[in-house]
Formats: sequence, structure tokens, C-alpha cells
Amino acid sequence: MSLLRKTGLGLALAGLPFVTATHAFAQAADAAAPATPAPALNVGDTAWMLTSAVLVLMMLVPGLALFYGGMVRKKNVLAVLMQSFFGAGLLSLLWVVAGYSIAFTEGNAFFGGFSKLLLSGIAPDTLAPLAPTIPETVYVMFQLTFAIITAVIILGGPADRMKFSAAMIFISAWVLLVYAPVAHMVWGPGGLLADAGVLDFAGGTVVHINSGVAGLVAALVVGKRAGLNSESMAPHNVGLTMIGGSLLWVGWFGFNAGSALTAGTGAGMAMINTHVATSAAIVSWTAAEWAIRGKPSLLGAVSGAVAGLVVITPACGFVTVTGALLMGLAGGAVCYWSVSTLKRWCGYDDALDAWGVHGVGGILGALLTGVFAVAAIGGAGKSGLIDGNPGQLVLQVAGVAMTLAWSGSISYVVLKLIDWTIGLRVGDEVEVEGLDLALHGETVRD
Repeated sequence: MSLLRKTGLGLALAGLPFVTATHAFAQAADAAAPATPAPALNVGDTAWMLTSAVLVLMMLVPGLALFYGGMVRKKNVLAVLMQSFFGAGLLSLLWVVAGYSIAFTEGNAFFGGFSKLLLSGIAPDTLAPLAPTIPETVYVMFQLTFAIITAVIILGGPADRMKFSAAMIFISAWVLLVYAPVAHMVWGPGGLLADAGVLDFAGGTVVHINSGVAGLVAALVVGKRAGLNSESMAPHNVGLTMIGGSLLWVGWFGFNAGSALTAGTGAGMAMINTHVATSAAIVSWTAAEWAIRGKPSLLGAVSGAVAGLVVITPACGFVTVTGALLMGLAGGAVCYWSVSTLKRWCGYDDALDAWGVHGVGGILGALLTGVFAVAAIGGAGKSGLIDGNPGQLVLQVAGVAMTLAWSGSISYVVLKLIDWTIGLRVGDEVEVEGLDLALHGETVRD
């Protein structure tokens, strides 16, 4: 806990007595407990995790690619699809080379070590240390799918005006300098936020706050789109966005229920909570839009679904179905406000609402986890305000603050370095002509 204080996260101090007492109690209980059997491969768990990895991969290709591709103008759709597809391949290689080792091996409170570079020491029959009923190769693959979609989510912020080369360099550096360390802090052995007791079942901090704030920083550093507020920036094909959003919804069951790491009751709870929260957010976003704009839109309903998925992600394995329903209702309404009102007030150009949905929704979900988590669902020590543990909310605030600071500051430095060298933004003529033809030599044909 001394490391937490050294980071300046004073918000977490109120929760320190609770964490210390819980840790001491756990140590005493462990000393008195009988010896547990050695871990053994479980084929059911392995089959579920193989399936989950495929589902999460589908979230990026083609899910997020189509979701984003439908929302940009027609002249830029292939550029967005290329960012997603090529990014999936590039980032997968980086994860295997170094990302996994940085995130999930012993090191210090902020970084893992380098003992598993290029998956060194992982044999076909090696069991995952953090999921000891499945092969480590399956765990590597599952976590790989998280890393690659998180980095590509960022590109929704500066969409329509960022160079392809700059985008790929940025997300490559980001996955190693930002994503892998935050994953280590939250989920890795000896991680800062994990040891502090911050709760994040499937990626509220690691995935959504992390990518959301990076997307906002990227949008600010790259600058606003040419013609914003004077030209139409309407989506060119909401049908594609709906198809992509539907693939995200289905794939998210691998994302959230897969994070239980076993084919058991935890996966079942995460799955039903994910679906209920998503459904609630569709209703609340659509109701808010209908009341304010006078018409319910398909784009709004799909955006509401993603908002609900984001909000429930950190909490899906810790809350009751009632808690999930309330979180989904809040998520749809708050994220609608963030993209319809907050963005206008602040004047930033977050083109595809990476910050408005993932950043704002991730923060809301992380905080509400500290409210609605109950030990009867998540287990001993995983309870929140309504279960008699107000200190958990303080810890969640600390986790949010740490993620915002780490991702925001490092993302800014990396973006500025790229801008000073090769430049971040396409030229004015390229932006007017469209990225598809100018950068990739291709166009969408009717």
C-alpha cells in the first residue's frame, strides 16, 4: 500500500484501514486452511475460454470495424476498416513479443518482467498461473484479444483526419507503454491497483477508461475535423453500425463472462448481468433521445447498447441483476448526455465518441461497482457501499484517477513525439478528398 501513497492517490487513503484489516484476516485464514490440491487442466474451462477468445476477437474484426466504419463519411470508411484490420494483426504480434510479459509476469507494482518475451517458457501443457485450469497459451490468446480491441477503440476519437502511419505507430507504442502496464496494475501479479483492492472484473479501467481518455487526448492533439459545424458529418451507413454494434453485443459475452476464467457460476452471473445492463441502456438512451429530440434513432439505440456494455464491464461479476439493471439505466442516460451535451459544451471533436461512451461510461461503471458490488456475488472482500463497505467506493475513485493520469499523460507524450517527427494529421487536400483514396488507393463503390 505504500506504493499507492507514493503515487499521490490521496483519494485512496480512506480505504487503507479496511484494506489492511482485510489483508491480515486473509493471511490468518490462509494459514489455518488445509492444503489445496494441485491445479489441473479442466477441459470444460478450456473449451469456454477458447470460445471466449474467438468471441472477443469478433468484437474487433468485424465488430468494431463495422461499428466505426458506418459512422464515418463514405470517403473514409475503408481507412477505418484498414485501421481495425491491420491494427489487429500488428498489435497481436506486439502482444506475443512483449505485451503479455509486461502485463502478466512478476515485476513491480507498475510493470511485469521480461521473463516471457516471445512467450518464452510457455509449453503446450503449461497452465496459466492466473487461470490454473486452462493452458497458458489459451490465456495469452484471450488477453491478446482484449489488448488489440482496446487500442483500436482509441482511433474513434481522431477519426477522419489522422495519418494511417501515425495511427499505427501510436497504438503500437500505446499497447506496450499504457495498456500492458495498466493491465498489470489491475490484474497482474503484484499490481498496484490489484493489491490495493480496486475491483475491475473485465476491464472498466483497463479497457474503457484507458482507451477513452487516450481517444480524447488524441482528438485534442490532432485537432478538429475540417468543416466541423459547417459541413455534414452524418454517418454514411447506420446499417453497418447496427451490424457492428450487434457483433459487439454478442462478442461481449466472451469479454465479460469469459473474464470469469472458468465455465462456472461466475460466468453465468456475468453473462446475465451483461445482457440486462445492455438492454436497460438501450431503453434509457432511446427514452432520453426521444424526449429531447422528439424521435428515437437507430444510431442512438445502438450507441445505448455499447454504453450499457461498457458500464457493466467492471461490475458484471460482482453485482446482482438488480444492480446491473440500475447501472444500465444510468449508463444509457449519462452517456447520451455526454455525447449530446457535454461534447458541445466543451467543444472537443471526439468524432466517434470514444471518450463520450468508453471514457465516461467506463468511469461511471467503475464508480458504480464500488456502490453495487456485493460479497454474495463476487466473494469475500468484494463488496461495495450497499453491502456495508463505503471504503470500496474510495478505492474505485483512486483506480479511476490512476488510470486517467497514466493513460492521459503517456498518450499525450507519445502523440507529441509522433507529431514532431512524421506528423499526426493528413494534409488539407487529403482530408477533403478522403482518406480512402489518398492513403489506400481504394474507394467504396455504390
